Amino acid sequence: MTTLVIAEHDNASLRSTTRNAITAARRLDGEVHVLVAGGGCSAACEAAAGIEGVDKVLCADQPACTDQGAEALASLVVAMVKAGTVAYTHILAPASTFGKNVTPRVAALLDVAQVSDVVAIEDANTYVRPIYAGNALATVRSDDGIQVLTVRTTAFDAAADGAAAPVEAVSIEAAAGGSSLVGRQLTESARPELGAAKTIVSGGRGLGNGDNFQALLEPLADRLGAALGASRAAVDAGFVPNDYQVGQTGKIVAPQLYVAVGISGAIQHLAGMKDSKVIVAINKDPEAPIFQVADYGLVGDLFDVVPQLTAALG
Repeated sequence: MTTLVIAEHDNASLRSTTRNAITAARRLDGEVHVLVAGGGCSAACEAAAGIEGVDKVLCADQPACTDQGAEALASLVVAMVKAGTVAYTHILAPASTFGKNVTPRVAALLDVAQVSDVVAIEDANTYVRPIYAGNALATVRSDDGIQVLTVRTTAFDAAADGAAAPVEAVSIEAAAGGSSLVGRQLTESARPELGAAKTIVSGGRGLGNGDNFQALLEPLADRLGAALGASRAAVDAGFVPNDYQVGQTGKIVAPQLYVAVGISGAIQHLAGMKDSKVIVAINKDPEAPIFQVADYGLVGDLFDVVPQLTAALG
């Protein structure tokens, strides 16, 4: 049995989600191969080779993969599987925006069912995944010859560094996709990336407007060295950009500390953060659902409480 992990990277370095996916792949018997497909991605290939549990890195440094378009990557993965050089039994990717874009195409081209958002692997055919916005866990079994999975990275620890695995160039060429990348608008911040942050401060509709969001939460986040997040209600109201959104339709996070300010705790939001190690909730409504999952709750006016908390951390 051999598992192929599709690496998420920026050509220069691996995303932390890849390490979580490798840990998940190690729960399956057999070898773990990591596919790093991109343009000028030799540094990312070397980084993948240094991760514990990786048996081989397949480096596809090709013009068609430079932009890491889903069409090109899916065609490459399917061509590798059909070539039969290695009998891959599982194809696995993180359940990130990247993984959710690529793996459904792979599954469709292979004519197999995809198992999404896996949080536990029981054996080579049996997996656990959340349903009903995370309020229940379903154990599912797939009898397809090739299993295509996305794994929820918050459910698996990041793989540590280990001995260097061999790096092998991929000779199969990816087919050019029907779309091309026109440009990227990247949000640059000195704060940690939301999906990988160990501490997150999130705000909700209770903050009232975007100015309050910045004036109250940014100083608190700076004191804690935290990333900033938001509920869907805050994003929909235009307080912050949508890449701040935590929840079922946003980012799934599981930091060491999650501070929820002015967030009532809708099911959609709880699905994205309830696996956090410690949850602190600040809300003036004592009946707010967020308190049901909080380890520490403070009932009070956030406009009074947050400045005091920030000052106390000074």
